[in-house]
Amino acid sequence: MKRWFALLLTLIFIFALAAPSVVLAQDEVPGKEITFFTTYPSQVVGIGETVTLPLRLRTTAPAQVISLSMKEVPEGWTATFRGSGRAVEAVYAEPNVDATVDLRLEQPANVAAGTYKFVAIAKGEHGSAELTVFLTIQEKTPPKLTLKTELPTLKGTPGSTFRYSADLKNEGGDDLTVNLVAEAPAGFQVNFKVSGQDVTSFPLAANESKRLSIEAQTVSALEGGTYRIVVRAQGGVVDATLELTAEVTGQATLLVTAPEGRLSGQAYAGRETPLKVIVANNGTAPANAIELTSSTPSGWTIEFDPKKIDTLNAGQQVEVTAKVRPPEKAVAGDYVLTVRARPANGTTQSADFRITVLTSTLWGVVGIVLVAIAVAVVAMAVMRFGRR
Repeated sequence: MKRWFALLLTLIFIFALAAPSVVLAQDEVPGKEITFFTTYPSQVVGIGETVTLPLRLRTTAPAQVISLSMKEVPEGWTATFRGSGRAVEAVYAEPNVDATVDLRLEQPANVAAGTYKFVAIAKGEHGSAELTVFLTIQEKTPPKLTLKTELPTLKGTPGSTFRYSADLKNEGGDDLTVNLVAEAPAGFQVNFKVSGQDVTSFPLAANESKRLSIEAQTVSALEGGTYRIVVRAQGGVVDATLELTAEVTGQATLLVTAPEGRLSGQAYAGRETPLKVIVANNGTAPANAIELTSSTPSGWTIEFDPKKIDTLNAGQQVEVTAKVRPPEKAVAGDYVLTVRARPANGTTQSADFRITVLTSTLWGVVGIVLVAIAVAVVAMAVMRFGRR
């Protein structure tokens, strides 16, 4: 009996010792009810830069108000929680729905380069959480733009487009908005393209480079010569300059016409008739070895005087005589003949002339005389035989 009583006392003693330990364990192991985090908790910033970190709060507990505070802030720094554009000290969090708030960190005026630690606390009715953030301060690279090209000089003719490629780089530590301007001589129109799109300004991040297409369109009347085009990329207080050269080679441009622009005339069948033709050079370079040719109706002949123009300078013109002869049996009416001027160093130009063919008046007189004679013969015959 004593043995059973001793065993019972031993069991009661063991139970008394174990029960408090179970309760203590339940009090010391609460659930993870609040999560406090940011996407980039460690960042590198420049001296004088204010940093705004987006923070997120997540809770698995019932909806609650979570207070916000800073546990650790480096000396001289200012830390502020902000939401909807104003300072806040708490957020309302619903279960499994992220609540957001911003943490603004402002540097002191005399901040030194180095790494700084910040600790924020989010505390609610059902738990709390801490967030540690590190900011590494370093001196920024001073703002700088560079604009370079491998081919600053291009050749072309009047009316062509000079296309240059250049590399624009932001070598500073700040993002920039770059504006593009060009100083070009009269007769040029300059356009800029990035990735095939026309632009006059665009954003350029720190240490970012972009390929720039510069197109200088010329007018056809531009004289041959060397032209300077200055391109400027401006971003804030910095800019970059690029000098380009367009070498315009002269080009002969012929015009075939007639005095006063009248592309018409008259000619008699079987007779040679002079037709005045004007050959003008409206280009920017001399036209050399100009040959004159023609296309005529069947049976026609045409000769030019002179047959060839050795040199026709830009802005000059020369008068050529075209000796036109329709065939003798040509029917009266309008005909078209084409006159061409083909230079050795340019494009052939032509003009169509409308020629009205007239028959000779001599044959008309002969016809009238013959008719008159026939009438007279008939009249005499009637008079003679009518009396009998």
